[in-house]
Amino acid sequence: MQENTIQDILDTTPYFTQDTIVFGILMLLLGFIFYTSAKEDGFWSRFYRIVPALFMAYFLPALLTTFGVIAPEWTTISETGEVTESTSSLYYMSSRYLLPAALVLMTLSIDLKGVYNLGPKALIMFFTGTLGIVLGGPIAVLLIGTISPETVGGEGADAVWRGLSTLAGSWIGGGANQTAMLEIYGYNQALYGGMVFVDIVVANIWMAVILIGIGKTTKIDKWLKADTSAIEALKNKVSDYAKTVDRNPTLTDLMILAAIAFGTVSFAHWGAGFLSAFFEDFVNGLPKGITRNIFTFLSSDFFWMISLTTVIGVLLSFTRARSYEGAGASKFGSVFIYILVASIGMKMDLTLIFENFGLIFIGIVWMIIHAGLLILVAKLIRAPYFFLAVGSQANVGGAASAPIVASAFHPSLATVGVLLAVFGYAIGTVAAILCTVLMQLAAVS
Repeated sequence: MQENTIQDILDTTPYFTQDTIVFGILMLLLGFIFYTSAKEDGFWSRFYRIVPALFMAYFLPALLTTFGVIAPEWTTISETGEVTESTSSLYYMSSRYLLPAALVLMTLSIDLKGVYNLGPKALIMFFTGTLGIVLGGPIAVLLIGTISPETVGGEGADAVWRGLSTLAGSWIGGGANQTAMLEIYGYNQALYGGMVFVDIVVANIWMAVILIGIGKTTKIDKWLKADTSAIEALKNKVSDYAKTVDRNPTLTDLMILAAIAFGTVSFAHWGAGFLSAFFEDFVNGLPKGITRNIFTFLSSDFFWMISLTTVIGVLLSFTRARSYEGAGASKFGSVFIYILVASIGMKMDLTLIFENFGLIFIGIVWMIIHAGLLILVAKLIRAPYFFLAVGSQANVGGAASAPIVASAFHPSLATVGVLLAVFGYAIGTVAAILCTVLMQLAAVS
């Protein structure tokens, strides 16, 4: 919590500020969504044929944030004029505790051979998404620059293209890559908050579009003339295995599942702390410049936490722990994923779309180019919507949201999203540098 006496700041305190209360509200929303989505006839049945439950889990918390009921962060001004900035810990809790727990539970029954049999289309769509970001940035700068040159202008450290480089880092890799780009190009840190704001708004709008598309997967795949046989084979194989080990879970089963999930979380955090510290020394030992910043992601706790969790889950899938899928491992993992989705949703204030619209518009055009290229390639190679959605989110959303989107198709597919997202960390900075060079040329042309 940070205190200061800055004047002329709006008090944005939400109605509910305690995480314990807000968490309960989010759980009530999720309970309402699942209760209504289970209706087999009437209004709710028709509603959920159009709008997926996963989107509602994202959208309803966003509405509460928009109307000031809850908030991810806020500013409070006391009667004496003191300014206090506060932040909710729910997203941190969900992404650092529940996400790795969900990943290991969903990976227990993974069929690596089945994942391999998905073929090269997953990688093709991932790299298409990366290319869409690399090309989308400079094209957006060029288009907006012809209409509103001042929107893409700025000199020195204030140059907009420098700020947009951080978006490229975030939308190809993740937070570590974003920070690396901020350091490489030296964007004015006083203006950096505006770019983070664009990142949140545009990335969340695109994620909402993808979630809506999941409810129309069959129609989209039919339009793409996609071959979904490998995906269906993997889903069926995992489902068939789950049926062979299906049982009414005992208290012992539940406690062992909790031990597997949160024991893995504990080990992953411990290992991530050790590895990130080790590689931080390694990275700091490299010559200053681009080479050092390319490998910045190796010093990220989050990168190693997700990587270790995935490795542990895959290793456990070769042991008797795999049979705990029959006790509901992936179902508990799905509960954690939905809580994560709700905590992501509460980060989105829908009114922010209309603030700083020039930069938002650049981001929207950028994302449209990314999406358009994905759709074009998916149509050409007849890739299923699953590969399009996960390939995009592995770039734009990273390891926090790629498994969310993948598991919405089937819990067994969550690992595909994680593997692609981790790969995004590795190439994020290099691809973002290429994108930035092109944006700089577009901005000065």
